[in-house]
Amino acid sequence: MNVQAPLLARDAARPKAKFRPPAVHQVRVEGFFGPRIDAIAATTAHTLLDRCIAAGMLDQVDPDRPNPGLKIPFQTGNDTVTTQMFWDSDFGKSIETAAYALSRKPDPALEARVDEVVEAYGRLQDENGYLNSWYQRIEPGRRWTNLRDCHELYDAGHMMEGAVAYFHATGKRRLLDIMAGYADHIASVFGPGEGQKRGYCGHPEIELALVRLARATGERRYLDLARFFVDERGAAPHYFDEEARARGRDPQDYHFEDHRYTQSHEPVRAQRHVVGHAVRAAYLYSGMADVSTEYGDETLKPALEALWGHLTEKNLYVTGGFGPSAHNEGLTFDYDLPNETAYAETCAAVALVFWANRMLGLGPDRAYGDVMERALYNGALVGLSLDGTRFFYDNPLESRGAHHRWRWHRCPCCPPNIARLVASVGTYAYGEAEREIAVHLYCEGVADLETAGTKVRIRQETRYPFEGRVALTVEPEAPADWTLSLRLPGWSSAIAVSVNGEAVEVGAHEEKGYLRLTRRWAAGDRVELDIDMPVERLHARPEIGADQGRVALQRGPLVYCLEEADNGAHLNSVLLTPESAFRCEEASDLGGATVLVTQGLREIGADGAALYAPTAPMREAASLRAVPYYAWDNRAEGEMLVWVRQEGAR
Repeated sequence: MNVQAPLLARDAARPKAKFRPPAVHQVRVEGFFGPRIDAIAATTAHTLLDRCIAAGMLDQVDPDRPNPGLKIPFQTGNDTVTTQMFWDSDFGKSIETAAYALSRKPDPALEARVDEVVEAYGRLQDENGYLNSWYQRIEPGRRWTNLRDCHELYDAGHMMEGAVAYFHATGKRRLLDIMAGYADHIASVFGPGEGQKRGYCGHPEIELALVRLARATGERRYLDLARFFVDERGAAPHYFDEEARARGRDPQDYHFEDHRYTQSHEPVRAQRHVVGHAVRAAYLYSGMADVSTEYGDETLKPALEALWGHLTEKNLYVTGGFGPSAHNEGLTFDYDLPNETAYAETCAAVALVFWANRMLGLGPDRAYGDVMERALYNGALVGLSLDGTRFFYDNPLESRGAHHRWRWHRCPCCPPNIARLVASVGTYAYGEAEREIAVHLYCEGVADLETAGTKVRIRQETRYPFEGRVALTVEPEAPADWTLSLRLPGWSSAIAVSVNGEAVEVGAHEEKGYLRLTRRWAAGDRVELDIDMPVERLHARPEIGADQGRVALQRGPLVYCLEEADNGAHLNSVLLTPESAFRCEEASDLGGATVLVTQGLREIGADGAALYAPTAPMREAASLRAVPYYAWDNRAEGEMLVWVRQEGAR
């Protein structure tokens, strides 16, 4: 049962919004993502609940179960985990994933499992609405005393997102009402009023979640609370310092050195550089973009645009991942983009997709659409195995053979995060405005949208991202004048477009990298795009020392890598030549993915040669096979390399 958002959420809670993404149930995705969503619906959604419960999460939540205490270890495959303060967030994301799975296909067993968890939360909730299993079951009496280091509001945000998704998927209001009650309690505790706390979470997330809750319920006060959290962050006197003193601690006694880690080092409108923990940063910027869109708040745009530029121009991996350091799970200094030690957490790439999508709420702009696509197809999608059962937490761009997917993780934030993103990918493909529909991503499927007071169905037929031909059939309920905006990917220099068989002069209708077609649309109108997909050899800026003399291979939105399974070991002994020509092949062992095959060279050390010698190694011809980065480590274990040496490269 798919439930439309209430009319109130579309009107009263929409002060000045420009473009909004459709709900998941409005878009039926097939093609490239279809099998992946099917795998999540059939397998991953159950796997997430299995492993959450095996880790003891339901024991921590349910007041009818014995109190789990502070330290109980659970063995979950690769690692032993203990009770954790952010477990509610993992349940929230797992519920959200299950909701999208139920939107894909009915599954009474899965629905019953979610209902069991929801009822446990219902029993746990205080009369005043407060709901956090850690502070109710593990450390009672300490709620709202350490927002800097702990995760109360972050947990609440993910539970809110799960509640909204589950309501849309099933029509059941139980969890939505529980979380609305908690949001009301939070609004009574935090705010500018007398006796209220002027705090915010050390781990941003609730800001964007409150916007989703407002859209689902139509309650403007949740938007106002999101705006409060955004506006208050970094204000003087610094809340985290005052909070530390209140609990008898020195504010300088801080594991991560200063407030840049939580992006609270200065008010958000003054921020110009992406700093600190990568996931927290992108979640915060997502919330800022949502607030800017919903309120038409132009004062947030200079900061958002500067932060975007700083990330994408100086700190973004070619895969769309970011945050090179394991120490702070985040940023270090500009152009610090090592390959073998890259952290590039899956959650960071997922959060970048969220941020990019929300920047598109301000209007179609290829600067955001292209990065959203890069992060989605590469840095995020790599976090989920092809069968939907194993996961990556960190994502290096080079491995000597020791980096492999996890069955679970001691910090299990990434598995449900990538699962909920992929299962809801249809909502990132489109944007709806009053007289415009934007198409941000190309994928086989059907979308039921609305613009100019008319319901519009758009059908996409394509084998994208493996082929660049896309056909869109527009089916409005009645003829109407509006604009269809289509992203023109920046990685392609040759794009041909026709409408009903007549060629369109792309340059005459392009604006910020989108083709804007304004006309009276009628049922059966057909737009066809032919997007050239050459194999590109990307070169890094000279400031990125690790990549000099090397190239990264990209075709369409996909970044490629070499694996030992195809090319043998010692991948750094392989070279491309300027003459290496690529052909595309379909790989049955990788779900039908397009792989790249070419001829290159391999350097060979002579038997008995010294470790260092004045003569160059011998070379021999070598057949090379590159696979999409998202698909690596799905077959035999071994080495992996994204940046490949190239003869003659600078």
